[in-house]
Amino acid sequence: MPVILAIESSCDETSASVCVDGAILSNVIANQTIHEAYGGVVPELASRVHQQNIVPAVQQALFNAKIDKNDIDAVAFTRGPGLLGSLLVGVSFAKAFALAKNIPLIEVNHMQAHILAHFIADKKPSFPFLCLTVSGGHTQIVLIKDYFDMEIIGQTLDDAAGEAMDKTSKILGLPYPGGPLIDKNARNGNPDAYTFPEPQIPGFDFSFSGLKTSILYFIRDNVAKNPDFIQQNMNDICASVEKRIATILLNKLKRAAEQYGIKDLALAGGVSANTGLREGFTKLGIDNGWNTFIPKFEYCTDNAAMIAIAGYYKYLKGEFIGQDVAPMARMPF
Repeated sequence: MPVILAIESSCDETSASVCVDGAILSNVIANQTIHEAYGGVVPELASRVHQQNIVPAVQQALFNAKIDKNDIDAVAFTRGPGLLGSLLVGVSFAKAFALAKNIPLIEVNHMQAHILAHFIADKKPSFPFLCLTVSGGHTQIVLIKDYFDMEIIGQTLDDAAGEAMDKTSKILGLPYPGGPLIDKNARNGNPDAYTFPEPQIPGFDFSFSGLKTSILYFIRDNVAKNPDFIQQNMNDICASVEKRIATILLNKLKRAAEQYGIKDLALAGGVSANTGLREGFTKLGIDNGWNTFIPKFEYCTDNAAMIAIAGYYKYLKGEFIGQDVAPMARMPF
């Protein structure tokens, strides 16, 4: 029954988790509010706040799990991808903890961990399955044949879906982080009020730069006619943008499932917390007789529980890394 301490610090959440024999006993997430004043994550500030949060987060995770630090069998950590300064804090802590306790280290790919978050719950997808992974910096369709046998069959060529939402929120004058506010406003809006174009990208790849530009011009032209256009139509705009982003994602996923003959579909990443996307994803499964899987909300955004479950399966395979490991801002999938 391996006891694993997991560390996640790839962006602006400092998180620690304890996993015992594949069961998550704690998942502590310390969010950073300092970036709100700047309208986005400031890497240098993020790394400094990670330094302040890392020890309290680990202490709280151990306390919540009722586990003593001397009972830890291995330390799993996010090696990448992510902000280098932020990653450095988590990697350095993991290395120091493992060295002090003379226990092995387990490196984890952040994007693979988002997918493996589906194995935290009792209801798990069966291999092979497709996962639509949607976060602030990544948009991917991944074919998962085994726990660490994954193939990216489609990905964004430019902006990710999360970036499209964040940039839309800036155009609309919403404070950071804008994604949750678009979701909130969209609940009271008409998703068919406005129509935005769907990029015609070959295969299963995505592009959101053109959509972002069309939204910018749409807002500019309508505000020129009516200076109060945004305030008067905020809910409808958010609902229409949310629907277009969701349909772009789900149309590609549907075609991939049909081509590969896959019946189990999964949704992962921070943007998978979006209500419209979750509802559309669930409906896609119902309409086509497919099984759909979405992690609990706390396992959708960046968190250490997904690092812990990935670390657990690597522990079972004996895949450890040495003390010479360094973080990677860009990490091969």
